This record gives sequence, structure tokens and C-alpha cells, in this order.
Amino acid sequence: RPRRLPDFESWMAGEQRRVFLLCRRLLQDPEDAACASQDAFLKAFRAWRATGLEEVDDPARWLTRVAANTCLDRLRSRRWQFWRRRPRSEDEAVILTHAADPAPDAETLLQARDIERRLAGAMERLSGRQRAVFALRHFEDRSLEEIAAILDLETGTVKAHLSRALAKLREDLRDLYALHRR
Repeated sequence: RPRRLPDFESWMAGEQRRVFLLCRRLLQDPEDAACASQDAFLKAFRAWRATGLEEVDDPARWLTRVAANTCLDRLRSRRWQFWRRRPRSEDEAVILTHAADPAPDAETLLQARDIERRLAGAMERLSGRQRAVFALRHFEDRSLEEIAAILDLETGTVKAHLSRALAKLREDLRDLYALHRR
């Protein structure tokens, strides 16, 4: 039996960071992610007001689906594509020489930022669906079945999108991938 959430404001406060991070990973821009998060919560609030979400078995999963679909809509929108800022393409060679350090030095932090930019750029080149599947799997730690339910896809389709996303990311980041495997 679905549970009723105590109140929308406290539920939203508990989910806000997670939803924003998901949107940021999908859209690759903090300002766009903030707008998408706000849109997702507005949609959730309207559903809350209309039904109290009493028919929803897993409100967090449902909200994830709303947020992911909101981001996919933004990615599909030509108007949004026109206004979106593209990050600079960086193709610098990065050498990973240090293990994780609880207090990394400036050089290690710079290398980590370079890797983060490279990953963001590589994710930018994925299709919206591939990016959504990759982010839900690797950043949200969702199972393939959960991703299929969230995005309203067949599990086999999720596997195909994930496989293509991984292949593209490995190709774009092959120099980093090769260094890491040594």
C-alpha cells in the first residue's frame, strides 16, 4: 500500500540535492539544472496538490522519473539547444600519478578538474537518452530495471543505450582509460 508523505515542503527539502545533481549530470550546466529541478518540483507539487501522490508506490523513484523526463525534454528542445552554452573542448593529456589523497595538492586538484571537464565534454556528446541512462546507472546507482521503469523503456533498450554510451565515453576518453588500466 502506498505511503502518504508527511508534507510536500519537507519531502522536497530531502530530495532537492539529489534531484539537482541528477539534472546537473544530465544537462551539464548548473543554471539549467537549477531550472530543470525547479520545473520537476513544480510538476511534483501540482501532482501532490491534485492527488497527494497517494497512488505512487515509490515517490522518490517517481520524482526521479519526472526530473529525468524534464531534462530529456530540455535536451530535445531546439530553443533550449540554441541558448545552451557549450563547454570548451579540452583535449589535454592527463597523467594519473597519485592515488586518492585525503588532502590533495594543487596539482592533483587541477588534474581532477581536467578529468571532470573531459568527462563533462564527453557526456555532452551522448544523446539525451544515453546520458540519462548513464547518469541513472553510474551516478544514481539505479538498476537496469529501475532505469527502464523511470524512463518508460524496455530493459533491453536501456542496456543498448548504456552500452552505446559506454562505448562513446571510452572512445572519447581513451587516453585516460588507457592510463588508468596500466
